[in-house]
Amino acid sequence: MKIPVAIVEDNNDIRSALEQIIEMSDYCELAGSCVSGEEALITLPLLNPKVVLMDIGLGGISGIEVVRELKATHPEILFMMCTIYEDDEQIFEALSAGASGYILKKTPPGKLLEGIQELMEGGSPMSSQIARKVVAAFQNKKSDKSPTESALDILSKREKEILEMLSKGLLYKEISDAVFISTETVRKHVYHIYEKLHVTNRVEAVNKFFGR
Repeated sequence: MKIPVAIVEDNNDIRSALEQIIEMSDYCELAGSCVSGEEALITLPLLNPKVVLMDIGLGGISGIEVVRELKATHPEILFMMCTIYEDDEQIFEALSAGASGYILKKTPPGKLLEGIQELMEGGSPMSSQIARKVVAAFQNKKSDKSPTESALDILSKREKEILEMLSKGLLYKEISDAVFISTETVRKHVYHIYEKLHVTNRVEAVNKFFGR
């Protein structure tokens, strides 16, 4: 069964490009598109997508506001911000609103589709540039203390290695290629990392890792 994906984007060219990427995918299908935040608030619940690619800089209601409102009433919908914004404030506001992933519009189509698949598998895909900013923000906010020892101690050497790669924005497939294990094994390691750290997604895991 294909993953129903909806798109919220006010730029016609970008929206058409995203629609084409989804329609050409073997495992995604286009549930529908919206051109504004106002339309998205009404239409997305009717489209019933599993994943929404959400622009931030919409003309009226922002993409972040749409996520905040719809996540409260439809928690099952997974939102992935697809935007040009790389500043810390936008990133953290989007994640706080309930977005599960954050990628840049310049992300190659293949990576975008991998991100959607990872989202469905319980991951939190982020462009590497975004992941670095998340990590940097945690490092800057923490005190001069070293990373929480207890968090490090309960992870195996392999789990620490995978968590470090997750913090750099690598997708499951990229991690499996880097350490020569299957994607399924990576997924199991990530599950155990989340379980040990008592977290539910990549952002929380990295946050915990850096002692926040």
